[in-house]
Amino acid sequence: MGSKITQHVLFLGLPSLLLLLSTAAVAAAAGYGEDYVRPQPRKMISFLWSRVESSEPQQVHVSLSGEKYMRITWITDDETSPSIVNYGTSSGNYTSTSKGGETTSYKYLFYKSSTIHYAIIGPLESNTLYFYQCGDQSPEFHLKTPPSQFPITFAVVGDLGQTEWTSSTLDHISQCKYDVHLLPGDLSYANYMEHLWDSFGELVQPLASSRPWMTTEGNHDKEQIPLIKEGFEAYNARWKMPFKESGSTSNLFYSFEVAGVHIIMLGSYSDYDVYSDQYSWLKADLANVDRQRTPWLLVLFHIPWYNSNFAHQGEGDEMMATIEPLLYNSGVDLMISGHVHAYERTERVVNHRKDPCGAVHITIGDGGNKEGLAQRYRHPKPNWSVFREASFGHGELKIVNSTHAFWTWHRNDDDQAVLSDKVWINSLASSGCLVNHNQHRSDLRMILSDP
Repeated sequence: MGSKITQHVLFLGLPSLLLLLSTAAVAAAAGYGEDYVRPQPRKMISFLWSRVESSEPQQVHVSLSGEKYMRITWITDDETSPSIVNYGTSSGNYTSTSKGGETTSYKYLFYKSSTIHYAIIGPLESNTLYFYQCGDQSPEFHLKTPPSQFPITFAVVGDLGQTEWTSSTLDHISQCKYDVHLLPGDLSYANYMEHLWDSFGELVQPLASSRPWMTTEGNHDKEQIPLIKEGFEAYNARWKMPFKESGSTSNLFYSFEVAGVHIIMLGSYSDYDVYSDQYSWLKADLANVDRQRTPWLLVLFHIPWYNSNFAHQGEGDEMMATIEPLLYNSGVDLMISGHVHAYERTERVVNHRKDPCGAVHITIGDGGNKEGLAQRYRHPKPNWSVFREASFGHGELKIVNSTHAFWTWHRNDDDQAVLSDKVWINSLASSGCLVNHNQHRSDLRMILSDP
C-alpha cells in the first residue's frame, strides 16, 4: 500500500518560514491519514506453556535508576532464588556483582504471583553493551546503556496489550536503533486476569531486557476492587520505576534525566489537585530543572489533553486545567499520551490555542491492544491538530542536539512499518521562550522555600 506523508517543521523567530510552514499545516490538515484503509483486527496471542526450572529468571526487564545505574527486574518460581545480578562488558565474563536486591510478591483474589526480584547495577559506562545474568542462573542477557550526550533516540508507544498487532509493533520497534523506550500507560491489558501480566512479561522480554523501558500507568493497569483491593498493585510490583530517586512518594509519578533530556512521567490516575502530593512534587521537580544541563523537557501521561477523536473526549480536562499552567510556565517541549487508540499530533498549543511557546502534544495509544482502534474523529478538525490517523503503530523521537529533534510515526501497514508522519521540532530552550519561564522557576523556588 502507498502512504501519504505529511511533513511540518516547528520553527520559531523566522516570519518567512512561519508563513511557509503555516501553509504546510493547512495542507496537512486536509485529512492526510484519515482516509487510510486499515487492515482487519487481529486476535490475542496464544502462549504455549513450557516448563522452566523454578530458579530460572523470567519476564526480565530493565529501567533507569538514577545517573549511571539501572534496575533489573525478573521473576522466579523459586522464592529462595537469590536477588543478585552478575554483569560485565564481555559475554560470560562477569566482573561485577550486585548483591542485596529486593524481592516482593502479591496476591490478587485466587492468584499469587511468583517472586519478583529487583537489583540495581552500576555505576555503568554510558553507551556501552553489558552482559548480565540474574540470580546466578542462565540464560545470559545483554543490555545497552543510553548515551550521556546527544544524539539520543526514544521508541514511543502506548496501550500495547497482547494481540498479533502488538507483536507486529514490537517487531518494528526492534528494528529501530533506540536507546530508551517510553510507554505512557496501559501495558498488559490484564484487566483482573493476573496471569496475563505474566504472558505480557514474556512477550516483551526480548526488547525490555535489552533497553530501559520507562513506563507510567494507564486505566487498564489499575485493577481496583473497591473495599477489597487498592489500584495498581500488579503494576507497582512488576514495573518499579525510579520514583524514590526523583523525590516522589509514588511509583505512579516520577522523573528522570538522560543525555540532556529531563522527562517527567505523570499519573493520570493519581490525585493531581493543587493539594495533592503529585502537584507538590511536580512543582518542586520543575523548579529544579536546569535547562543548561537538560535543554529538552518532555512529559508523559496516559489521558490526552488535546484530542479530536470521539473516544475519551474531555476526560483529561480537569488534569489539564490544574497542571497545564505549571508545564507551560516551565517551557515543556513535548507531551506524550496514550488512552485513545489512534495517533494524533498537534501544533504547539496551550489552553486550546496555538502558541509558539506551548508544547507539541502527541497521542499514541496505538500499540496493538485488543479493544481495537478509535476510528471516529470530530469534524472540522481543530486548527491545532496537524495529523491524525486511527492505525496501530509506533513513534521514534531522535533528539539530535540541544536545539533540534526529529519525530516520526510509523503505521503498522500489515506487517510493514510505514513512515506516515514526520516533523522537525525546535527546542523552546533555543527559541527565546524561556526568558519568562526562568522567572517562573525562580518564583517556584521562592514558594517552595517559604515556610
